[in-house]
Order: sequence, then structure tokens, then C-alpha cells
Amino acid sequence: MPHRRSILVFASLVLLSTLVLSIHKFGKAKPDLLGQLVPSKLTNVQNVQEVKDTPSQPCNKDLAWLDGLGIQYPLKYTERQIIVRPKPGLERKSLTKINETLFPQSQELIASKDSHLELQKCEPPLLLDVPVFPMTAVNASSMMFGMATTLERLDDSRHHIARWLAHTKARMFVVIIKPEKGTEATDEQIAVKQGVMRDQGMDITLVRPLNRGELYTETYFSLVRVMYTHRTEVSSWFVLMDDDTFFPSMQALLAMLGKYDAKEQYWIGGVSEMWWSVGRYGWMAFGGAGIFLSRGLAAVLDEVYDTCTTEMHKAAGGDERVMRCVYGHTETKLTYEPALHQMDIYGDLSGVYESGRFPLSLHHWKKNGDYPVDLMSLVSDICGDCLFQRWQFGIDTVLSNGYSVVQYPEGEYANGLDFGKAEETWDSVTVEESVNPGTWHSMSPSRPRLELDKQKIQYRFVESARVESGVRQTYVHKGKKDGDPATVLVLYWRREESPT
Repeated sequence: MPHRRSILVFASLVLLSTLVLSIHKFGKAKPDLLGQLVPSKLTNVQNVQEVKDTPSQPCNKDLAWLDGLGIQYPLKYTERQIIVRPKPGLERKSLTKINETLFPQSQELIASKDSHLELQKCEPPLLLDVPVFPMTAVNASSMMFGMATTLERLDDSRHHIARWLAHTKARMFVVIIKPEKGTEATDEQIAVKQGVMRDQGMDITLVRPLNRGELYTETYFSLVRVMYTHRTEVSSWFVLMDDDTFFPSMQALLAMLGKYDAKEQYWIGGVSEMWWSVGRYGWMAFGGAGIFLSRGLAAVLDEVYDTCTTEMHKAAGGDERVMRCVYGHTETKLTYEPALHQMDIYGDLSGVYESGRFPLSLHHWKKNGDYPVDLMSLVSDICGDCLFQRWQFGIDTVLSNGYSVVQYPEGEYANGLDFGKAEETWDSVTVEESVNPGTWHSMSPSRPRLELDKQKIQYRFVESARVESGVRQTYVHKGKKDGDPATVLVLYWRREESPT
């Protein structure tokens, strides 16, 4: 018994010493911009990745590209390089902890435009592990996409569509409609635009409506017939979409569809994030999120196409026409994929993009200029399905890749946050006589919003570009009050060089 008691006393002393050292390490940390503070409660966290400690060095930088951002001088500037290392067997996590600060603890104050600057500190690159991803475009020949839009709106979306469609062998058919104001596109204009998009690597065909003068909802529903008529032996999935629908990853779409047998009757989609819209329009695949019809179901809808066209003249939208035809002539029910986003919510959408959840589709990015998804997703060329993936650097800083860098001042708020819950930054829309307050079915679990510039300091994505070594991202905070200099944070992403 005395021997056993001695062991227990020794173990207690070891535990107490460890606790004292931990308090000493974290309790005396002095907060600086994007530095370490106190541990936070996290969910779905990958093991810490150690980064070799290499001293920072002064370096010269050419910053002429900053002039195009429209930011007033003086401004604060700092940057960091990130090297991506694909690691076999690794899965994407909602949040990954990195035992390293993201940016230097001091920043350069640039008083006026100067294309050359010597930074006091250029930190060594950070090394981030990511899941293995294909280096070339995937084969998506089993998929066919269809949309109805004007030639002008199609041109506005051209680069965004190219980001996910080009060189994938997926086919797209676009029915060109007449704009509400202005003249109808000529055959020559349509042919030229088709040629331009094909030169970008897209297998795309622009066609006239089956019936001139028909309503948009009729034209939208006609995509079912247009695509099914042009099917090939390998065509398995027929996708209806809007001109402001964006698919961040074709590989992820194929993985989702791989769960289903296309020979069976499947109607796959996402519902509105707002319960009010679901109650009004029905439990259906909302068109902006993408409507996925299996070959088995598309064959049935093509058979009853004329009947549905006659019956559904009162439908308010094209996606509603699809719903009425499916429910009215088949036993198929909606297969709900929550990662397909209609994006019907309004206001500040930071809570969506900072949630760490990977979207299969996004919609409504055209409604304002805050969501340039083609540029936001550019980093995917370097790190695969890493768009909106989150890394926590040190204790108080979270990168939501392609959207924001957020610092939680003093670590006070990060310490108690559950990062497994989405922050409710969006405008709430209550539904009378419903238990669902508005977004439970789509955005839960969630937590109350934080106060900007007090509980969270947000550096928003503003720009991305390909550079010689990879991809550059720029995040900006415009200052807490008028007269404060803006802060510019820059990340340079590149892949780890393969050993020769």
C-alpha cells in the first residue's frame, strides 16, 4: 500500500507541473495581430501539423498590383506563402488546427504608392496537408447540363461556367431567350458566342427555344426534352440550372451522384434555405441549386412532356413545372442533398461561407459584387476541394479559404465558440405558426452572430490571380472607423514540388 501511495503522489506532482507549465505558456501570451492566445473549443478538428521553425528574413516585393484594388493609402500590408502537400488517406475536415501563426506579428505601413517595398519580415512558408486531388480535369461525360438565358447574361457567366465545365467532357445546352428589354440575339451573334466558349474548352451548344414566344417557365421545362433528345450512350444525368449557378467541384458532384443508380428514377436537388419558400413553393428541387434527373426519370418525363406542358401552364417557375410533372406522373420523390445550395437567404452570408461546409453548388452570386466565385475558387487549382475549407492558426485566427480571414480579439470570443455551428449572420425570416424559425432545416446547427470589429475582425476576400508560382489571394479590412488605414493580407499558394 505505501508503494502504491508513492506512485499516486508522484503522478499527481507530474500532472500539477504540466498544468503550471500550460498556464505559464498560454496565460502570459500578449495578443498581437493574428497571434496566439488561449485554446478554443473546436469540433471536427484534425491533428496539429507542425511547421519547421525558420527565422524570418527581410525581402523586397513588387506591389504594383495593389494599385488595381482601389484601396487608399496609407495602408498596412503583410503576406505569407503556403505550400500545399497532398497527403494520401487524408479527408477534408471542417476545421484544421495549425500550431503556427498565419501572418507575421508586425505589419508594414505603406505611406504612398510605391511599386517596390522592402518588408521587414518575410516569414518562411507554411506547409499544409490536403487530401489528394486529381491534377487534370475529371471525366464527366456522364453529365449533361442545361440552362435558358439571354446571350448577354450568358456572357456575364462565361468565365464562371468555364471554371467547372471546361475540359471535363460534360456537355451543356443553352436555350437563348429574348431579353425583356432590347433586341433578340442574331444567329451570327449566337454562333460567335458558342465559338468563344468552345475555345475555352467547353463542350457547349447554343440553341433557339423549341417554340418562339413561349414563357420563360416553358423554356426552362423544355430543357428536359432538349437534353434528352441529345443524349448519348453514356449520358446518365441531366442537370437543369440557372445562369448564376456555380459548381465548385465537378469531382465532388460525380462523387455525390455515384451514390445513385442512374437507371432508376431519381430527382435530386436542394431546397430553399428559407422555410418560408419551402412552404410556399413546395418540397422540390429548387432550380438555382441544380436539378439532377437520372436517365431513368428523364426518359419518363420525356414521354409525358407534352402532357405536362399543357397541364402546368399555371406554374410560377420552371423548377415548379418540373415538380408538378414529377409528382403528377411518377412515384418519384425528391432526394434531398443539403450541400446543393439555392442561396435564397439574404444579408451578410458570412455565416454560410465561414461554416467550413463544402458546397456542391452555389446560387445568386450575381445579385451583388461581393461573391466573385470564379476568383474565390481559383485556389482550388492548387489545393483541390479546399474552397471555404477552414484552418485555425495559433489560437485566435481562422482562415475560411477564398472568403475571409477572421481574428477573434483577445481570444475572448474564440475561446467559447463552437466552430461546428454556423454563425447566424444572414437576415432572419420567421415563419408564422411554424416551429422552424426559418433556417433550421438548412443551416443548423447554428449560433448567434458576433459583433464585427468587436467580437470578430473580418478580412474579406477581394481578389485572386494566377502568379508564376501558383495563386495569390488578397484579403482586406478597411479599418474600424473613418480615417483608419486599411489592412491588406496576402496569401501565396503553391503546390509542393514532387521529388525527382
